Amino acid sequence: MQDIITSALVSLDTRIGADKPSVIRALAQRVVDAGRATGADALFDDAWAREQKDATGLPGGIAIPHCRSAAVTTPSIAMARLAPGVDFGAADGPADLVFFLAAPAGADSEHLSMLSSLARALVRPDFTAALRAARSDDEVVALVAEALGSGAPAAHAPAASTSTPQAATGAGGRKPRIVAVTACATGIAHTFMAADALTAAGQGSDVELHVEPQGSSGYTPLPASVIADADAVIFAVDVDVRGPERFAGKPVIRTGVKRGIEAPGELIAAAVAAIDDPRAEHVPSGGGATAGGQAQQAQSESVGARIKRWLLTGVSYMIPFVAGGGLLIALGFLLGGFDVTDQAEQVALNNSLWELPAGGIGQYLGSIAFIIGKASMDFLVPVLAGFIAFAIADRPGIAPGFVAGSVSVLMGAGFIGGLVGGLLAGFIAWAIGRINAPRWLRGLMPVVIIPLIGSIVTSGLLLLVLGRPIAWLMSELTAWLTSLSGAGAIALGALLGLMMCFDLGGPINKVAYTFATTGLAAASMDNPAPYTIMAAVMAAGMVPPIAMSFATWIAPKRFTAVERQNGASSWLLGAAFISEGAIPFAAVDPLRVLPAAIAGGTVTGALSMALGVQSLAPHGGVFVFFAINPFLGFAAAVLAGVVISTAVVIALKFIGRPAGLDAAGAQPAEAPGARTAAAV
Repeated sequence: MQDIITSALVSLDTRIGADKPSVIRALAQRVVDAGRATGADALFDDAWAREQKDATGLPGGIAIPHCRSAAVTTPSIAMARLAPGVDFGAADGPADLVFFLAAPAGADSEHLSMLSSLARALVRPDFTAALRAARSDDEVVALVAEALGSGAPAAHAPAASTSTPQAATGAGGRKPRIVAVTACATGIAHTFMAADALTAAGQGSDVELHVEPQGSSGYTPLPASVIADADAVIFAVDVDVRGPERFAGKPVIRTGVKRGIEAPGELIAAAVAAIDDPRAEHVPSGGGATAGGQAQQAQSESVGARIKRWLLTGVSYMIPFVAGGGLLIALGFLLGGFDVTDQAEQVALNNSLWELPAGGIGQYLGSIAFIIGKASMDFLVPVLAGFIAFAIADRPGIAPGFVAGSVSVLMGAGFIGGLVGGLLAGFIAWAIGRINAPRWLRGLMPVVIIPLIGSIVTSGLLLLVLGRPIAWLMSELTAWLTSLSGAGAIALGALLGLMMCFDLGGPINKVAYTFATTGLAAASMDNPAPYTIMAAVMAAGMVPPIAMSFATWIAPKRFTAVERQNGASSWLLGAAFISEGAIPFAAVDPLRVLPAAIAGGTVTGALSMALGVQSLAPHGGVFVFFAINPFLGFAAAVLAGVVISTAVVIALKFIGRPAGLDAAGAQPAEAPGARTAAAV
């Protein structure tokens, strides 16, 4: 396993690039040339996408660009000693030691541990000094191999202490006890470098410090006794802390993982000061919805952005119930006929495979599929409400949110009641969790007190005050949709088609999709309006990926090599109703791609409504043809939108030169390129 780096992957004192993108691209090419990855462009795209999230430059002239990528076949480390250095975003200047860490998309824990070991070694001044003094590629390989073979220190070993005085003391007059958690987006490098930097800083201060690095290769939780004895907590993280409720009630310092590397001493001093500071933030009883970098992000978000994030969290958890349940209901109609709704329960419960009903096995299996699908759809509003509350208040909000969603269904308040109930449950659970309860009560807060009080207050408000007005609003909305015909229905279809293509899977798209899917629960042959809405939404959402695929085939020179590669498969994503298949095109050239997508989607939505197309399935595209009626009308609406979007995007591509193309229509070597979904 020590051949994770070879002399072929080392470049010493050479100018392999003038800036960050060109250096990363050159190192990615080294990995490919060594036969350890399948494509330099794909590997670079993944590494560059990771770099865009957070610069990988570190103090001391070090940079560690890294990623997990499907292009990598063998875990590899490519190293360059640059002369002169290149700016990788560190506060103290350019980096002259650059390590490119490339792991396979499905890298196992052993591979990730090796990459983490190197990251930890880079914190040691003796190791970096030896790298700068190395005279040959083989000497660098030997130094790295030794660092990998030395292993990592214990995950939460306490830092040694000296007699440096501190401004505060822990309980009982003893020296302060601090616990820390470090975690980065990939869990490969920054996580362990921050852990070691904090440990090293702790060795120079009169504190007892225990660090829990939460890496991709797994982590060892701090003992409960260590956490219980701690006086304060440091969360140096860019992602959610795993098990934050363990630290409930402790004063906490929250920051990003890079600050743990760059200023560990300041973090320890801040944690010590927080021990006796009555204004210091404390970890809430529920652990908190966000941590570290995410908490900082949440604080800087506008109110509208926060609400959007909460609602999209609920929608994302709801979609699997909608997709699975809707397809099962459609299958039930296919097997059992359109009257399956009237007798499904009776047929399923009073018959068996050995005693089939008069309608035969089709009627029996159709009834089974319909019952299971309906059961899944019945969870729709409770799941929506429960996970909106979860996004606000973390796990303590789930129970009050689910109960509020169920009460909303009971009162006929539908998905609007679920939205309101989820927000209420989240805020109430969050507020209760902020109470600084006595230590003996903290363990009961997230599992008993918050769910109990949150459910009573939230559902009580729905039952006593809010439920009936919302139910009336839903009833009026349903009546209006049922009455739509002619121009009104066409206008609604056009609007929904526009929304589906406006941001290709973003919040506007999700609003239209949620509006359509939540209506399916109340649809029937007597109330077919939700089926026509679902068909318009699905047809419009299929247009952008298919159109981009056609455009790359018709006018290939107007697209980059990466876009042409994406175009070879995006038609299949579109056929399956995955609007996100057009995102790589929109990310590179939004001013041309999005208007074209909107134009085609608007026409498709309107035409689907005009033709009276109905879809009993909420997902699947052409692959659920059996649930779409008439399918030829559905196909005609999609094809019309595809033709329009394809024509518009090609026309716009000829206005000016699209970003990232040279005169011959090829992508320059130094261009960052399109980001791919495999980025870490």
